[in-house]
Amino acid sequence: MAEEEGGSVLGEVLASPLNLLLVALVSFLAYKLLTGRQREYEPPAEPSPELPRLRRDFTPRELRQFDGSGPDGRLLVAVNGKVFDVTRGKRFYGPGGPYAAFAGRDASRGLATFSVVGGKEDEYDDLSDLDKMEMDSVREWEESFQDKYEYVGKLLRPGEQPTVYPEEESSQ
Repeated sequence: MAEEEGGSVLGEVLASPLNLLLVALVSFLAYKLLTGRQREYEPPAEPSPELPRLRRDFTPRELRQFDGSGPDGRLLVAVNGKVFDVTRGKRFYGPGGPYAAFAGRDASRGLATFSVVGGKEDEYDDLSDLDKMEMDSVREWEESFQDKYEYVGKLLRPGEQPTVYPEEESSQ
């Protein structure tokens, strides 16, 4: 009976091109982790200076300023309408990193479609054309970002007014 169940799971994985793609991606990532090269001559990375907490909402155009190229090197990424400070993940999201294309942008579509290129640069992307599986993926990525990174604020829809956060009220 166990062989039949195992065979049916393998059959289901092989029946879907998306499942095959995901298995290939996971296999590649596992290979890279297990066989990563040791960098003997690379000096240890210096810790990033502590940046003040940022708490505000952004339009897609305003978010573009936080791609790591600014004077403080801050990196912000939006996922499913929420903006996260990913500066401590600069090896991944910073200039030259594998996910640098997401820095200063809404990464939702790219994460849903497994693509680091494309997307709407300075426009709000409502993601309404994504299917259920892609939206489930976006929500999973959102949870992952919430667990790892600091929430900054919302990505504003056209005409939406920014939230006045308590820290802003006390400093005015």
